[in-house]
Amino acid sequence: MVEHPPAFTPVTLLTGFLGSGKTTLLRRLLADPSLGDTAVIINELGEVGIDHLLVERLDDQMVLLNSGCLCCTVRGELAAAMRDLYSRRERGVLPPFRRLVIESTGLADPFPVLSTLKGDPVLRHHFRAAGVVTTVDAVNGLSQLDRHIESVRQAAIADVIVLTKTDLAEAATAARLVARLGAMNPSAPLVRAAEEPLDADALLRAGGSGWPRAIAEPTIATAAHGSVRAFSILVDEPLDWTAFGVWLTMLLNRHGAKILRVKGILALRGEERPVAVHGVQHLVHAPTHLSHWPDNDRRSRLVFIVEGIEPDLIRRSFQIFNRLSAPVAA
Repeated sequence: MVEHPPAFTPVTLLTGFLGSGKTTLLRRLLADPSLGDTAVIINELGEVGIDHLLVERLDDQMVLLNSGCLCCTVRGELAAAMRDLYSRRERGVLPPFRRLVIESTGLADPFPVLSTLKGDPVLRHHFRAAGVVTTVDAVNGLSQLDRHIESVRQAAIADVIVLTKTDLAEAATAARLVARLGAMNPSAPLVRAAEEPLDADALLRAGGSGWPRAIAEPTIATAAHGSVRAFSILVDEPLDWTAFGVWLTMLLNRHGAKILRVKGILALRGEERPVAVHGVQHLVHAPTHLSHWPDNDRRSRLVFIVEGIEPDLIRRSFQIFNRLSAPVAA
């Protein structure tokens, strides 16, 4: 029996700074049989190092790989490439891939790629964002975070961080980098590619894991780029969903460029199950009703990663909306 493609094809973004090991990780993932129903778009200039996986060239841009994956290199518009993949799959020209991985250029801010899914009227009806996997080089990661805002944004927006080259890095250097990444993006699991076996399927589904927890408010200094901060908001009483939605929409509309990421798990009035929310700059993903709480803490938890905006401004704004939406005592 042939499985039909899902109504909304999940899209995982693979990002990371230049030389951080994105293509090496991609080669490793594509060799896993569990990814045989995957299409890959490499949105990068230059040649792609997957020659040993190539089986058949379908056209000038697209190849079929040993694993069954489809792979194409894009040097133009990403949305057009995605629409083309979808059209060719629907017409039976391509295998019925069930997910898509996009490897972005090492100098790219991840947000424009994610916004492509929401901004294109065709894509948003057929694809959904499934998470961001970011590679970070254990040897050069600290200096890249200091010198390049793109590296900071890539790490801050990640759903899972893959630390590469730990076998080449000084242990103390790697430890400092891990601490910095944990402060910058506390809800993203960290995987050490050189030391741990990789479950390719689990890695590409990692966007749904790593629920926010209470954290301190560290500041991550970045040379010539101000600072990136991670902070949390905890709420003891259940929230009003309508009021929260209005507040978050207004906040991201006004300050979205400075809010690199918000991720949370909410206790709502009248609901037994928690609701997970996730936003990236101006984009808010559809909320997800979870089957159960991840632990015994039933408070609402929001984790923000921001750049160039004071956490207290967001906290005060939330407190005002939360007070206004509080139920009136009888």
